[in-house]
Amino acid sequence: MSGAEVFQHTPESASNFAQSLRENSIEFLRFELPDLAGLSRGKTVPIGHVESYVLNGLNLYGGTVTLDTNSIPIQGTGYNEDINFTDCLMVADPETVTNVPWLTNTARVICDTKWYDGRPQLAAPRMVLKRVLAAAAAMGFGVKMGHEYEFYVVDLETRQPLYTGQPIFVTARSHQNPAMEKLLRVLQLSGVDMITANAEHGPAQWELNFAALDGIAAADRAFVFKNTVKEFLRTEGLLATFMTKPYKGLSGSCSHFHVSLFELESGRNIFFDAADKDGMSGIMKSFVQGILDHARAEQALWNPTTNCYRRIRPATFAPSNISWGVEDRSASVRIKASKDKRQHLEVRVPSALSNPYLTAAATIAAGLLGVQANAVLAPERAGLKENDPSFAKLPTEMHESLAALAADEALGDMLSAEFVNVFTKVKTAEMLRLRDEIPAAETSEYFEMY
Repeated sequence: MSGAEVFQHTPESASNFAQSLRENSIEFLRFELPDLAGLSRGKTVPIGHVESYVLNGLNLYGGTVTLDTNSIPIQGTGYNEDINFTDCLMVADPETVTNVPWLTNTARVICDTKWYDGRPQLAAPRMVLKRVLAAAAAMGFGVKMGHEYEFYVVDLETRQPLYTGQPIFVTARSHQNPAMEKLLRVLQLSGVDMITANAEHGPAQWELNFAALDGIAAADRAFVFKNTVKEFLRTEGLLATFMTKPYKGLSGSCSHFHVSLFELESGRNIFFDAADKDGMSGIMKSFVQGILDHARAEQALWNPTTNCYRRIRPATFAPSNISWGVEDRSASVRIKASKDKRQHLEVRVPSALSNPYLTAAATIAAGLLGVQANAVLAPERAGLKENDPSFAKLPTEMHESLAALAADEALGDMLSAEFVNVFTKVKTAEMLRLRDEIPAAETSEYFEMY
């Protein structure tokens, strides 16, 4: 299975692309690549050079997509020293152009990457999701999805939250800082269709939600959202962090992922069955069971840093077991049983630091495997799923989830062996590097007394 294709430009399409930017007074275009962690990397190009780079590709260090979270090239990935640190080409996707409102006459375009011989970089997160969406399309399915992100907003210098307490949904907090109102407007000008904004449980923790979209556009929007939030708020003297667990004893930040399948021919939501008591079709049930069957491997992509696992604690609305439930916020998979065309599921495990392309790819791939196998969904158990000790547990350490990903051949085939090799090597190296650091809590505990 492939399906991961890079957009092919012609002289005419490249010329039209550049001309449309000029007509909108764009003077600079940011060519942006989502890296393994979902961070934007790339180059900024003056408008006079855009047409050439769109047509021929923009050269970039080929291992950029595989850098770890400290920008370290990791050996053995097939993207770095093993190919003499060669370049790749960034190829602009013309459907992804959006404004960068806080910069003068500047726009961004999201890019795929390919080697100079034309082969796509299959480890690039956007290509991983494209591959999975192609598999869905081959089965006759389109995918509608959306990401919900929580994040903290803190003073840039002190790194302390802007206020104290646990003011979830307190309206006054939502409008307390003028920078947050500016952010909402900037997001809309950036092409992010905002639908709700509210203060979350933690002090100066926020949740800003945007509308769901079909296919790759949904993950592209999430990528723009996260990077815009961080970049814009810095111009206001604030720091937004999607770090999963930035403070001991305070709420962690998550990324709930919503998804449904629709029939490509008719557009009908195939997760909905009016005859079922919960509105769940047979395909939806198999999809859910697929997610559960591969959850231990998905955990590596849902929670891709060592810090993420500090969020997974009992009674914190961060599911720690492999479970499902209708409208149950404590379950790993929550069925949003609207019993109409909005019927969908919500995966509540992913952290805010997860990559939107990889969260989507892992979840959809596992669900499709369940559909292909006609998997039978285990009956729902009564009560809060988090309180049921009989459920199998999700990995609570990064090395456990990485081992599960490496061992899950079916999921690995869906995502591509190339990606799994890169991801496991990069994340293992990152984990081992951080393990050698001495936490301040250990120094405080042992240094003076012992």
